[in-house]
Amino acid sequence: MLTSFYAAPQVTRTFWPVVMRNLLVWRKLAVPSVLGNIAEPLITLVAFGYGLGSLVGQIDGRPYVQFLASGSVVASATLAATFEGLYSAYSRMQVQRTWDGILNAPVGLDDILFAEMLWAAMKALFSVAAILVVIFVLGISRAPSMLLALPVLGLVGITFASIALVFNALANGYDFFTYYFTLVITPMTFLSGVYFPLAQMPGWLQTLAAWLPLTAGVELVRPLVLGEWPADPLRPLLLLVGYAAAGYYLALVLTRRRFFR
Repeated sequence: MLTSFYAAPQVTRTFWPVVMRNLLVWRKLAVPSVLGNIAEPLITLVAFGYGLGSLVGQIDGRPYVQFLASGSVVASATLAATFEGLYSAYSRMQVQRTWDGILNAPVGLDDILFAEMLWAAMKALFSVAAILVVIFVLGISRAPSMLLALPVLGLVGITFASIALVFNALANGYDFFTYYFTLVITPMTFLSGVYFPLAQMPGWLQTLAAWLPLTAGVELVRPLVLGEWPADPLRPLLLLVGYAAAGYYLALVLTRRRFFR
């Protein structure tokens, strides 16, 4: 029984059937869903990587298309997890009332929220795995270390899914999510080294960007995609874990208040 909105998370094994439920529903539309999630990053990769790349030349001794591809795969994981943690989760919570139905079973709200976070990360992984295959096929990178990028991208998905669930708990409608994308996700994408090196920005902006979760993801994934090892993996790894833990707990508190107050 919930004694306080601020109680520690009480996650049990019953979260897994909720994940499987979402997977079974999604499986019916798996192919168009994956294609929809990878279409935009692939268009961006081709248009900017090869088009703009012919003007930019090299960055840090590598073709611009490699720089862009290794950053855009992180941005793709971010967007896929965010969309799932916002629009899809809100549909299940508020529109379809799926969460209410699940709560009639011996499954707690903490389990449902944890399952939503994990499922959003899994769905993001499906998309970025397809993008990594395209990167391999096009010869942009064929480094074996790309496989090591997958668990990191999974952590990126968990991080942004947990943050998205915070805004999901606050939303009164789908329009609310526009603010999050416009004021948070879009600026973060341009400030996190996805499209150009952070060194090109003013010093104060570099300091701000260094604390963004997307920057941490790029710092870890880009070297792995390009066949290298991150220079300082501990700091960005801890930053992602910190954002994920804080995001899940805050989302849990706000969701409890929404359901039980």
